[in-house]
Amino acid sequence: MDELLPKFESVFSIDCVIFGFDAGELKVLLIERNEEPFKDWFALPGYIVGQQESIDDAAERILNELTGLRGLHMEQFHTFGEVNRHPQGRVVTVAYYALIRINGQKELRPVTQYARKAFWHPVNELPKLAFDHSEIFNTGFNKIRRRLSYQPIAFELLPEKFTLTQLQMLYEAILNKKLDKRNFRKKMLSYGFLKELDEKQRGVSYRAAKLYKFDKRKYTKIFQNELTVEG
Repeated sequence: MDELLPKFESVFSIDCVIFGFDAGELKVLLIERNEEPFKDWFALPGYIVGQQESIDDAAERILNELTGLRGLHMEQFHTFGEVNRHPQGRVVTVAYYALIRINGQKELRPVTQYARKAFWHPVNELPKLAFDHSEIFNTGFNKIRRRLSYQPIAFELLPEKFTLTQLQMLYEAILNKKLDKRNFRKKMLSYGFLKELDEKQRGVSYRAAKLYKFDKRKYTKIFQNELTVEG
C-alpha cells in the first residue's frame, strides 16, 4: 500500500509581514538578501522551515535570525502555494503578520549571513520585492485594513500615550485616504475607550496636544459596534 503513496517533495517556508508606525508613516520590516536567488534584492523576512520544528517555532526562529527581533505575537494569515513561485523548486509559504511599536523594539541586527541588513521601509514607497513577496505584502496589508474596521489593532502600533492627530494619521496611512478631522475625532471619542490624560506632548515646537491612552478593559466591556470611520 505504501508504494502507491506519492513522494513528498514540497518544502515549507515562512515569510513575515511586520508592520510598524513611526514619524507619521506606516512601515514594513524588510531585509536585504545576501544569497541567491534574488541576491541584493529587498524581501520580507523569511526562510525554510526545519524538518524537526513546528511552523510557529520556525516563524519565531526565522524572524529572530533575520532581524534580531524575538517574542512578537505573530498570526498566520495566508498560505501561498503557487507551483512556480520559487525558482529553485516547489516551496509552500505560510505567511505571518504582526503589528508592533517601532520605538519599543531594539536595534535590528541579523544574526545570519543570509540577510545583509534589516530595516523599516514606508509601505507607500515599496520597491518590487523578491519572489512573490509583493503579493504576500499586499495580502497582509489588506488583512489589517479589514481588521481595522472591527478590532482595535491601531493601538498596537501607537505609543502607549498618543495624540488624536497621531491616531488619525495612522488610520489614514492604513486606509490610504484622508479623513475629516472633526468627524474622526468625534467618532473616536464617542466610542468611550479613549482615556484622556492630564498630560500634553513634550519637546515639540508647536502647540502641545493632549495625550490619550487606549482603555482595553473598557473596550472589551462596552464595544459592540464596528470601528468604521467615514471621511
